[in-house]
Amino acid sequence: MSPPPPPLGRGRKRAAQVFDAALDDSELVGARAALAQGRWQAVRSLLGRTGDDWDRRGHRVTVLAQEPHAAPWVRDWLLAEPESADASALLGLCLVQRVLRGKERPERAREACRAASALAPADPTPWLGLLLLERSLGAEEDVVRLFDEVRLRHPDHHHAHHVMVAALAERHATAGPDPLHEVYDFADWAAEQAPADSPLAILPVVAHAERYRALAAGGQAPPDPGSSGHWAGRRARQVMRTAFDWWLKWGQEGHPRHMVDLNYLAHAKYCEGRGAEAAALFRRIGDHATPVPWSFPERDPVVAFRTARAGALGAV
Repeated sequence: MSPPPPPLGRGRKRAAQVFDAALDDSELVGARAALAQGRWQAVRSLLGRTGDDWDRRGHRVTVLAQEPHAAPWVRDWLLAEPESADASALLGLCLVQRVLRGKERPERAREACRAASALAPADPTPWLGLLLLERSLGAEEDVVRLFDEVRLRHPDHHHAHHVMVAALAERHATAGPDPLHEVYDFADWAAEQAPADSPLAILPVVAHAERYRALAAGGQAPPDPGSSGHWAGRRARQVMRTAFDWWLKWGQEGHPRHMVDLNYLAHAKYCEGRGAEAAALFRRIGDHATPVPWSFPERDPVVAFRTARAGALGAV
């Protein structure tokens, strides 16, 4: 159920150098570097300042958990502060990442996330960790159940909605294009029920790209997104226009994952052939590219991003 991995070998190494999951969060970058050296106090301070900004907390904990050697240092933190909900949540997400790398047993990660939730019942972050885990390992009903647990605590959780869209997009992938597919209904519903300034307004664009990924993987769409025609229909054009207009009005530059949205929107505008609009988005993205959706379907995301950016900026 998970998106395709980046290419093996040299391409994977290059992608790791280009794409930084921390995005434009400079405080997070500093805390992550300190954690890699065993100085967990910087992370303690960062998460303490983050408080109950759930989208930012989820983003920061998820990125910190990707540090390959974070788990032992977080265990040191828990030895010093056994009741720390921050340390417990981070350990849970660290173990999730270790499971996804094939270095940990899933049940240990599940136990750690459940323990973290018991320490902070209102925090959706441990449930986000479980959602990411079951997205790769679990049954579809587990993904839905865990998404509901996240929404119960934070109805507009950005990352969780993206995970759910990616999962729904894979349903009936061999059935071919369907403008009435359930992933579109879900994305439209989520965008409509969210506040007017919520970045979930971009979710229909995400759904369109994720559905293309699923269709291309199933042989139901051409492997080149730009010439696939997937972004050429009337519904697609309306979705892109609505999302672009929302960005012009609201922007949400302060949202911790707004660069993820900008990459999806730039990708859509480029595939749609709207070079000037894509160029405006590429300028805002700057160096903060994300591997998805540029990797769709199973492409080198570095090459795809740089080619699209050069094409868009060269056309204006």
